[in-house]
Amino acid sequence: MPRTRGALAAAAVAALLLPLSACGSADSGGGSTDASGKVEGDITFQTWNLRANFKPYFEGVVADFEKKYPDTEVKWIDQPAEGYADKISADAAGGTLPDVVNVSPDLVAPLAKAGLALDLDKAAADYRKEYLDGAWASHRIPGMTGTYAFPWYLNTGPLFYNKTLFTEAGLDAGHPPTTYDDLFAQARKLAQKTHGKVATLANVPTIEDFGRYGVELMNKEGTAFAFNDPKGVELLTKYKELYDAKALDPQALTATPESSGKKFLTGAVAMNPGSALDLGNFKKQAPNLYKNIGITDQITSTGHVNMYVMGVMVNARTKHTAASVAFAHFVTDAQRQMSFAKQVAIFPSTAGSLDDPYFTEEDGTDETRVRVAAAKSLKNAVNYTPVLFSEQMKTALRTEVAKALQGKESPKAALDNAVKACDTLLAQQG
Repeated sequence: MPRTRGALAAAAVAALLLPLSACGSADSGGGSTDASGKVEGDITFQTWNLRANFKPYFEGVVADFEKKYPDTEVKWIDQPAEGYADKISADAAGGTLPDVVNVSPDLVAPLAKAGLALDLDKAAADYRKEYLDGAWASHRIPGMTGTYAFPWYLNTGPLFYNKTLFTEAGLDAGHPPTTYDDLFAQARKLAQKTHGKVATLANVPTIEDFGRYGVELMNKEGTAFAFNDPKGVELLTKYKELYDAKALDPQALTATPESSGKKFLTGAVAMNPGSALDLGNFKKQAPNLYKNIGITDQITSTGHVNMYVMGVMVNARTKHTAASVAFAHFVTDAQRQMSFAKQVAIFPSTAGSLDDPYFTEEDGTDETRVRVAAAKSLKNAVNYTPVLFSEQMKTALRTEVAKALQGKESPKAALDNAVKACDTLLAQQG
């Protein structure tokens, strides 16, 4: 998930972010937190924009589950990418939320607060050891106890860069930037050499960029945001300098992941984040770029790359708790996560899976090189986007960042205003 994108957007485009607005309160009717009973009953499973590309896979998962538990019947529904967060909010308010739901951590937060997400630390504690610690913890909510979704697939990816553009600007294409200082210096040089025709970056800084830079995003209690600290102001100031030097694409203020990707494909920008899946797209859509593609690690000041997490939540109001928990676990167990990971460039969240030869052994191809490097980095990766950082908050931050880059506000004032707006929205979450 991913700036209101479908669940696999993070894999397909470049590890994006998923959204959510606050949902209505749950009614008092409900199911049981006891998942130890007989696995039986009819349940509904909802995914996020996955039917078009993975229909046979999910039909197979459902069939295998129903074969294992013959007293169950699973109805699989799939919602489009557009408006997914709003759909969940409406279902939550109307009491029509499916039994098992594909979510991201920020989608879970309002549902958990409304009493609609089952606490798996209570209902499914025996399964916890099957998952990576960081992945299991990704669906915890500050200020609450419990874990509110099974971790499903993870994603991260490298930075791709255009070696030709680097070389033409007098940069060493064999030594791409590895630190922020390197990145900003090389970006300014590239813009200068091309007289502002080629930018290095196509995206404004988002909350995860502040996290990677080492900014403290929230206070330890999870009650207020803190990304307007001196380090946050420093990062935005550096981006302002890039923007003024045309080292940051002028259309970055309104860019989408797709538009940024197209800029990279056409040589209008020199670097872009991505995943192993992108290499196949480069090969088909921009063969000349593919021949000169550079691959380097995410730049971070913390030593931990950013990861994106998908989850599978159980509706706390389900009438069939045992079946819903069993199915959510079935979808996310090691066997099925490994199978899914071999169909698309994502990574399993199950313990030990990243040690499989598929994720550790290279065969000389760039695709494998990216997969192996990403899998290694995921072992200590961090989901920098705070669970409580809603889509409205992302919009507020983006709006203030744009004002700073355009010179309408100082970087300090812009981040102060963004924090104030986000804190107000946080208080409204209740």
